[in-house]
Amino acid sequence: MAEIKHVGRLKSNQRKVVVAYRVVPGENPPVNSLVIDTATLSDADHDTLIKTVESNSAQTAFEFAEVMARTQLSDGANMLARFHSTGKLQLTKMSDVEMTPNTATQIGLDELNKIIADQKGVTIADLALKDPNEPAPGTTITEAGSVNEMPKSTMGDKDVVAEAKAAKLEAPVDGVITDEQLAAKYRSDADRLYKEAKALRAQAEELVPTTRKSKSAKATA
Repeated sequence: MAEIKHVGRLKSNQRKVVVAYRVVPGENPPVNSLVIDTATLSDADHDTLIKTVESNSAQTAFEFAEVMARTQLSDGANMLARFHSTGKLQLTKMSDVEMTPNTATQIGLDELNKIIADQKGVTIADLALKDPNEPAPGTTITEAGSVNEMPKSTMGDKDVVAEAKAAKLEAPVDGVITDEQLAAKYRSDADRLYKEAKALRAQAEELVPTTRKSKSAKATA
């Protein structure tokens, strides 16, 4: 019997849901998940969602939100962004969701997360998506190595950028991620990237200073 990841239902009313985030980033201790109630979607969005869930990329992804971040709906809108802005991502306690990978299996999302965390030797909070550009705990700037030793940046990859943005959304108190919270997060990201770019530019100048054209050179050019 084939099993499908990321699908489940609400224990209270048996409504079918797709779990976008099994663990909400930023919660400590982790209590909630973000799910999509499939019955609240339009026919077109529902069909795209189900097709995406059943795809190989979704079935090999740990969090479905990773795939949503690089999936377009039938009208061309980004799935993760659209479902966020229209309130389709519902903050729901892990203990209120049971996963149904097949017709014969039901397991609470909180229990499943505990099993996975135990197998990985980490905490449930550690299962949340992380910013790929965030250094490991304990890492300092001097430990990052020289410019030549630094790994190539992935910030040009639209998928990674979208996933990083999604991962940094913290759980709101009222269960709805507001536009103000999202805007504040984007401004924070912009400030962080500006500082990183400034630091890298300074390091580059130390290695090979920029050669400035003299006025006479400009005149004869």
